[in-house]
Amino acid sequence: MSSIVQTLADGTKRLVNPGRVCATTGLSVCSTAQRFIKLNAVAAVVFLLVGGVAALLLALTRWQTVHLLNAEWFYRIVTLHGLNMLIFWILFMEVAILYFTCTTPLNSKLFSKGVAWTSFGMMLTGAVMVDVVIFKGQGDVMMTSYLPLLAHPAFYFGIILVAVGTLIGVFNFFATLYIARRDKTYEGSMPLVTFGALAAAIIAVVTLLHGAIVMIPTFSYSMGWTPQPDPMWYRLIWWGLGHQSQQVNVCAMVACWYFLASVTTGARPLNEAVCRTAFVLYVLFINLASAHHLLVDPGIGATWKIWNTSYAMYLAVLASMIHGFTVPASVEVAMREKGYVRGLFGWLTSAPWGNPGFSGFFLSLVIFGFGGGITGVTLGTQQINIIAHNTLRIPGHFHVTVVGGTTLAFMALAYYVIPLIFEKDFIGRKFARVQPYLFGGGITMLAIGMSFAGSMGVPRRSWDIDIAGVYGPAAHLMLGLVGIGGIIAFTGLLIFVLLCVGTLLFGASTEGRAMTDWGVAKSVTGAPTAQLGEHDHSATKGTFVLTLIFLTCFAVYYFANWKALADVWPVR
Repeated sequence: MSSIVQTLADGTKRLVNPGRVCATTGLSVCSTAQRFIKLNAVAAVVFLLVGGVAALLLALTRWQTVHLLNAEWFYRIVTLHGLNMLIFWILFMEVAILYFTCTTPLNSKLFSKGVAWTSFGMMLTGAVMVDVVIFKGQGDVMMTSYLPLLAHPAFYFGIILVAVGTLIGVFNFFATLYIARRDKTYEGSMPLVTFGALAAAIIAVVTLLHGAIVMIPTFSYSMGWTPQPDPMWYRLIWWGLGHQSQQVNVCAMVACWYFLASVTTGARPLNEAVCRTAFVLYVLFINLASAHHLLVDPGIGATWKIWNTSYAMYLAVLASMIHGFTVPASVEVAMREKGYVRGLFGWLTSAPWGNPGFSGFFLSLVIFGFGGGITGVTLGTQQINIIAHNTLRIPGHFHVTVVGGTTLAFMALAYYVIPLIFEKDFIGRKFARVQPYLFGGGITMLAIGMSFAGSMGVPRRSWDIDIAGVYGPAAHLMLGLVGIGGIIAFTGLLIFVLLCVGTLLFGASTEGRAMTDWGVAKSVTGAPTAQLGEHDHSATKGTFVLTLIFLTCFAVYYFANWKALADVWPVR
């Protein structure tokens, strides 16, 4: 595909991708990238549905009154759910996001179609291979697959294929960034959404290398070629894959927040240098948080545990707090510039809440920040972790990060990606407007039920708690909340999948015209349009109050957990 030379105002020349021009955004869309965005996005939604069905079955099993699955199928479905939701759905969607952010915002063509086919083929083959092994009952080892539990060799080989295939896709992303810079396809610095994707890609390389390092010797052992790897070594390296893969999600999710804030309200980052610095902090320090999965392991020293769960980890927490302030603050400034200046929260109540792109991203931000951020920092503290480790509090935490945060943000993104890339208007728009609320509300309810049940000592990954005979009505009530929340969240997920599939099959074509407006924020008629500067301290007063509320909630939750820890060892 040849490029067109364009002369800029300053006399410099740049190469322009000759793909179609999006009638909505005016940006150039690379036809090759568009094809692979579609393929990866469709595969992602399929695996999301598989993982979602598994999630519903698990929620109805943990709800003791229903107790749907027997023990054998419970652990089989735990394995299926974890791999499809935390690995396959997320990775396919992230590759689609990488291909979009390295081409359309940069006005560039994708580096290689052949590399993209190789990546997609390996990922799809590996993911299907893993699911087949699980359904055949030869991989009931759960997502962590801790040794000495052993699955069929195809289970490990499939994961290796997914990891290597994703690495190849990431290489295609890096190579596209190189040719875009070389050919001067864009002016100025890299767009923030692409910079965020770059941070995600760098973390992905480290994460997937951990996966290859841990899975290759385990595959060799499963084939009988080499001795069993040390289980402690396995756990340490595996969490470099298991936890860090969720940090790839964090970067991609935050990049989605900035993109959706812009297209739904016209928001601009308050200070791009600060935002970029926060992404760099993620790259340097986010992987340290994986240590909190190993805090009760005797094979690791106290010094290592304290360092990884305190001092340096807080630099990654700082990055999240920066994004957690700048994203809503940018929305507040944009809304106030449009004339919504009454009170502290007039800008927020007047936001386009009927737009699923906005409601999905903002609910993702709130659920991730208040639910995931507060619980994550607290449960990642070495001393507190000992009263929460291997209880339902842990999945309660990561369901509000990975699901309520990342998955909901990716769903919100789809309400713009499908019309822009697939050139189809969404069907069932009334259902689309309520879908983020159903999914976000259900996940929040499920996570609250898990967290409170875990606080009562209910273990994670346990098929039946009644066998122990030590859990009273309160624990059963909370597990009922898990079941009800799971049903509501699955309803939201199913609506999303049906809307996506139905839109691809029956949606009205947008070829040659702009997508139908979801309802973006518009200026108040007759309102002044003065630009608010960064020194106008009233511009973000609402976000500042929300930040104080967040810090208060964090302090209360954090010190309540220290009180709970103190109650374990009373001083007499």
